[in-house]
Amino acid sequence: MKIDVYTATGTKKGSVELPEALFGGAINAGLMHQAVVLQRSNRRRPIAHAKNRSEVVGSTKKAYQQKHTGRARRGPIRSPLLRGGGKAFGPRSDRNFRKDMPKGMLRSALISALTAQAKAGSIVGLESYPDTVKTKDAATCLGKMSLLLGKRILIVTPGRHRGLALSTRNIPGVRAIAAAYLNPEDVLAARHIVFLVEAIEQAQKMFGEKKDRTERAVRTEPVESAGEKKVKKAKPAKKSSTSSK
Repeated sequence: MKIDVYTATGTKKGSVELPEALFGGAINAGLMHQAVVLQRSNRRRPIAHAKNRSEVVGSTKKAYQQKHTGRARRGPIRSPLLRGGGKAFGPRSDRNFRKDMPKGMLRSALISALTAQAKAGSIVGLESYPDTVKTKDAATCLGKMSLLLGKRILIVTPGRHRGLALSTRNIPGVRAIAAAYLNPEDVLAARHIVFLVEAIEQAQKMFGEKKDRTERAVRTEPVESAGEKKVKKAKPAKKSSTSSK
């Protein structure tokens, strides 16, 4: 699959072939949804907090005696049954929303998201960009690349690119990230994805090649055979210091 490559001025220069290992995987909608839910859940912080009966300010004394009043049995005013009392099962600020997923599944979800965007024609290439910080030049370049300004645009750089990061941060909907921080949520949320040519190679090295963890370390030290093993000589017994009388 090929994509168009543009220069820093927005003119079309040629095309580049996308690596099959990174942009040619199977599209798994369920896996992508699971990865996006994981990212949003891990970013979530509990806000709501209801006080229980131990946190409500009030007396802990029993309102009145248990019997011989003709009324219902009643405990302290902090009881959840009374107005102004504690909440029995309310939201708490110590709730944990964190989720986890194997690294292989996260990698497959990212490849699936990149493949879906590549087949939709949302990915373009950028040959290079200078380190100068100028928002007007960045907006002009994106406009000449036939990108819809106002929609979400994701720019992927091989590393920290000061020129793109500072020039695009004031453009609404545009975000620049390094290839090491590629994730399914940003990829799927973007209407257009602009890859620097070097960023494609960097992403290929990090996510395209599956690491084989089954290979065991080869033992370099020679193993002694049973016949070559040296038999340790027995040490002579120490003589007694006391002399016989």
